[in-house]
Amino acid sequence: MTVPSMDQDLEINNFHPAGAEEFRKRILANDAFVISSPEYNSSMPGLLKNSIDWVSRFRPQPFNERHALLMSASPSMGGGNKALWALRIPLEHLDARVFPDMFSLATAHRAFSPTATISDEILSKRFENNLVAFMDLVEAAKHYPCIKKAWVEFLGEKPDPVTERVE
Repeated sequence: MTVPSMDQDLEINNFHPAGAEEFRKRILANDAFVISSPEYNSSMPGLLKNSIDWVSRFRPQPFNERHALLMSASPSMGGGNKALWALRIPLEHLDARVFPDMFSLATAHRAFSPTATISDEILSKRFENNLVAFMDLVEAAKHYPCIKKAWVEFLGEKPDPVTERVE
């Protein structure tokens, strides 16, 4: 799923690249999504940000009220965690419900057993508990709509169709 560089001039006649169309379909087909991202220069990869930007141009905006779980793995000691913090910003702006407990696996090149499981028992349990808690929250949101949050404009900001991101 690749897309050209984001360029609003290409949006003539409601144009969206095929990769963005496919990404949008996948998001809309589910209540939640998981992004596992590498870290480049303390941020997310440009291709990922570009894909999010293209998908955000659809109306209605597909990230709105979808739950997101962010994960990373890296051979570094940080595990790619800085990329996840950078990734939260556009997703939260687009009103995705980003799960507070992100998961970053540090020294990933040494973290797995020969059976492709996380070797460290405590870390493995934390990973599993994180997934279970995320899925429990997604299920609760489906059955208890009162926990859904409402879009709130900043004080003094007037909605404008040109900049509006959430319908």
